[in-house]
Amino acid sequence: MARTILVVDDEPSIVTLLTYNLEQANYHVISANNGLDAVETVQKESVDFIIMDLMLPKLDGIEATKQIRKFNEQVPIVMLTAKSSEVDKILGLELGADDYITKPFSPQELISRIKAILRRTDRAIDLAKIDPSVEQADIFVDFKRMIVKRGGKTVQLTPNEFKLLRYLFKNSNQVLSRDQILENVWGYEYSGQTRIVDIHISHLRDKLENDPKHPKIIKTIRGFGYEFISEKGN
Repeated sequence: MARTILVVDDEPSIVTLLTYNLEQANYHVISANNGLDAVETVQKESVDFIIMDLMLPKLDGIEATKQIRKFNEQVPIVMLTAKSSEVDKILGLELGADDYITKPFSPQELISRIKAILRRTDRAIDLAKIDPSVEQADIFVDFKRMIVKRGGKTVQLTPNEFKLLRYLFKNSNQVLSRDQILENVWGYEYSGQTRIVDIHISHLRDKLENDPKHPKIIKTIRGFGYEFISEKGN
């Protein structure tokens, strides 16, 4: 069965372009022209992937994504932006987007990213079946249900934060370079964009460490990368 992709953009030409290319790649496409309709569509229909413009009427892409993440933490979201200056906002805010692409863009590049993200999502689901849960100090992670608890209280993670945490857990007590983390969590197409790693590590520390400025769980290895400290080993 074809996967369903929701395209959210108020420019008809962009929607037409994306719909044509996605259908040629054997995806089923539905669309919305504002953020409010996008949120309602995800609530009512089964959606496997979302492509959302940053600047939208009624509800912009950032607010729409935040609303969607309140009831759907797993659906991958790619943000479209016409301004490279908006990239830090997309990455830095904990809004839950999985990726971004700047306009103008190649439809084939976008489709390649969609396929890569879906592969990683599918792989994470398969791994969760093998290793459903882990516990480290007062942190408990249920990979199958995508639940994280610290001290018995639920911690809300974005999809990428969750993927990063899982990779760190699976490679605990090993020094990992930023490039290694980037390749395994985000994929080859992100080569060189190591600031993504630093931003998400910082978010994880804020949520999981007792003192984020002096981390005990996710250690910085100066000049190289990070190490996830586990009492039980990997």
